[in-house]
Amino acid sequence: MRNTPLFTPHMMWKFANEGRGTGTFEHFLAWHQIRRSDPSSMGRSHLPKWRGRQHDLLSDQELISFLFSTMHPEVIDIREQMPLQLEAGRHELAAYCVDVPACPFPGTIELAERQGIKHPVVRHRGKTASWVLTTDLLLTLQDAAGNLRLLAVSVKPCELTPEKNRSMELLNLERQYWVERDVPWLFITPTVYDTLVGERLRATSGWAWGDGFDASLLDWMVTKKHSLNRMTLTQILNSAVAQCGAMSIAQDTFWRGIWTGRLHFDLRRSWRPSAPVVLVPPAQFWERNPIVSGRSSWRL
Repeated sequence: MRNTPLFTPHMMWKFANEGRGTGTFEHFLAWHQIRRSDPSSMGRSHLPKWRGRQHDLLSDQELISFLFSTMHPEVIDIREQMPLQLEAGRHELAAYCVDVPACPFPGTIELAERQGIKHPVVRHRGKTASWVLTTDLLLTLQDAAGNLRLLAVSVKPCELTPEKNRSMELLNLERQYWVERDVPWLFITPTVYDTLVGERLRATSGWAWGDGFDASLLDWMVTKKHSLNRMTLTQILNSAVAQCGAMSIAQDTFWRGIWTGRLHFDLRRSWRPSAPVVLVPPAQFWERNPIVSGRSSWRL
């Protein structure tokens, strides 16, 4: 059995020297990565490929939150395991060459002092370094006018209780970091979404991100969505195959339509192909996505 690497001051320096936490889109490098030379995560890791690169997700809950995030109608980029600056620095939007205030924004060391808490550190062989906090997912959103904004998402497998005081302190430190930058922050736990919906997303993301998407076929599905209501998935896909000639294209297009919200069918349906597919109002469809609806488990 190989020895698991430990976080050390040298590793903090190494991560920074590698340029982790920098870049955008396909050039972004996550601070924590899934590789043999990195300390392993507590959860089951995932490496989904979305928009040109693999994303380093450290748990099942991070994967589900990531899938919800990719459905956001305005998302153009997702930076996972995003490091928070230790010292005062520029706004995270500046990486996109956006005109943001030039004044430096406070880092986590200053904010910890303000809050009267100890900043986390890492020690090894007599050396000490400040621990770099990270936000699990940092979404970059672009509205119809081309304006960019950020949405920060922290993910945990369960609610935090008052007994977990240190965890609450560090989460509040992360939250305040984004408050100072006027960035909304969501705290996502399984209590804010339907687990059936999360499992449907895990099971269908491969089709939704597939290469067989056909825009004209999706337009046809959208015009026919009311007549498709309460048909079985098998019947819907067979009808689509009659239009495009290939089941792979029908599958990719159907699930891309759901992912983008153009086909707002209920994601809580049974996974059985013979089960009916039910249309729901658009508002209800998006309400079941905690990232889009802005639902959070955070309670002060």
